[in-house]
Amino acid sequence: MYQHVHSPLPGQMMRRPLLISAILRHAERHFGTREIVSRCDDGSLHRYTYRDCHARAQRLAGALAALDVRMGDRVGTLAWNGYRHLELYYAVSGSGAVIHTINPRLHPEQLAFIINDAGDDYLFFERSLAPLVQAIAPHCTRVKAFIVMDKDAIGIKGIPRLACYEELLAEQDCSYTWPVFDEDAACGLCYTSGTTGNPKGVLYSHRSTMLHSYASVAPDMLNLSARDCVMPVVPMFHVNAWGLPYSAVLVGAKLVLPGPALDGASLYQLFEQEGVTFSAGVPTIWLGLLNHVRTEGLRFSTFARTVIGGSACPPALMDGLREEYGVQVIHAFGMTELSPIATVCTLQAHHLDLPADEQRQLLQAQGRVPFGVDMKIVDDDGAELPWDGKAAGHLMVRGPWVADAYFGQPPGSALEGGWFPTGDVSTISADGYMRITDRSKDLIKSGGEWIGSIDLENIAMAHPAVQQAACIAVPHPKWEERPLLVVVRKAGCELEPYALLAHFNGKVARWWIPDDVVFVDSLPMGPTGKIQKNRIREQYRNHLMPAVPQL
Repeated sequence: MYQHVHSPLPGQMMRRPLLISAILRHAERHFGTREIVSRCDDGSLHRYTYRDCHARAQRLAGALAALDVRMGDRVGTLAWNGYRHLELYYAVSGSGAVIHTINPRLHPEQLAFIINDAGDDYLFFERSLAPLVQAIAPHCTRVKAFIVMDKDAIGIKGIPRLACYEELLAEQDCSYTWPVFDEDAACGLCYTSGTTGNPKGVLYSHRSTMLHSYASVAPDMLNLSARDCVMPVVPMFHVNAWGLPYSAVLVGAKLVLPGPALDGASLYQLFEQEGVTFSAGVPTIWLGLLNHVRTEGLRFSTFARTVIGGSACPPALMDGLREEYGVQVIHAFGMTELSPIATVCTLQAHHLDLPADEQRQLLQAQGRVPFGVDMKIVDDDGAELPWDGKAAGHLMVRGPWVADAYFGQPPGSALEGGWFPTGDVSTISADGYMRITDRSKDLIKSGGEWIGSIDLENIAMAHPAVQQAACIAVPHPKWEERPLLVVVRKAGCELEPYALLAHFNGKVARWWIPDDVVFVDSLPMGPTGKIQKNRIREQYRNHLMPAVPQL
């Protein structure tokens, strides 16, 4: 823990709080004519500028004040990546309230729990999500009004206390003045995915979000600038689209918001039409895009860089984008509790002379921390392990944009000795490159020894006939647990279990090779695009392994 010492000679510099509203004010002044393009629910494109966005955010902030939204009040959103959602980001936080972005792909019971747990006073929602809001509204009695993000509310039935976004804005002008307050005030609230138990809220501050934004645009992080055209494919309800609605605006990049259609064909059209240079998303999104361009024989005209995170990226996917299409793939690691970026994988100067294959292997790691974030790995007893690229331990992090506690819990209650336990098992190399070997709950313990499921999934994904793969532990009477592969074949491909298992020979220790393969039409996906291993484990918990295991 840090020791705070009062200085007898304080510096004589201005004290200007780091506030979210300053980002949009800066963009309006210095990049006022830069475009923001949004694809709407009906497929049409909406275009306007940072200057327009700032003016409408001021009007929205005035509307919130007229609704008696006060400092610290929570305002929920059920929305896709679009211009009105962006306006909410800045109007809510800029006015001193807290924007609570909610994942509309969650089950209605979970949504009601999250809205009630957060204490949301208002809920903004997309017209296409009206049936969902109709289902949860009776269970969210604290919400004062449900506001449809559209030009009118015609045709929407069964939602009490209904209001209309554009009608609220029409009653306001652009005279709203952004207030100045303590930078440690809360600005945003996101809930974890809740794969074990109820979701938990993570409450970000203006200071933490601003520092995260500053760090993320750096050359060895996301390397964003005013020359970029940025399209966040990662949803704005998934850890604030990894901070891109702040960082892209901070540097004045053109911003393209894709709406709800995230299939390969829809994304490719926007990439080409709008000249996208940078994007971000989870591996499943890029698998869909890669399959589309391969099938249609397409190329990218401007797409140069993408950051992939949310779950470990299969090397086969990274290689496909890099080698076939010339797209720089930036591997990153983060969590809701980390705002989310903790590490990004880029090369250092002394790596530039390495052979291409060694560089490729290095870039498959989750990467190194930016200034501000510390990390370490510890054993089961909490003893720190060496950074030698071999010792694997529980990953712990700390920093100014790392959660200290969950929403509603006492300060420091999420920490262990001042560090946040990520739940990941990792190695760290001598020069600080972190590589996740597994989630703690996904490790497979066979005969008293650990097997990493991610390595086995990556090898399976490298087979030309494999579209997706998940590796889970299955109970075994002799070895305690053994690995089982659950695989989706690529369309039109034939593949037998013995052929896929033979693909592992020479790539891992023989006792690591899975005992069996199950082929399925699809894998269960979570609301943020991650494979739900807990559901797969439950489905196959009684799976009978072959009589002779691969040992």
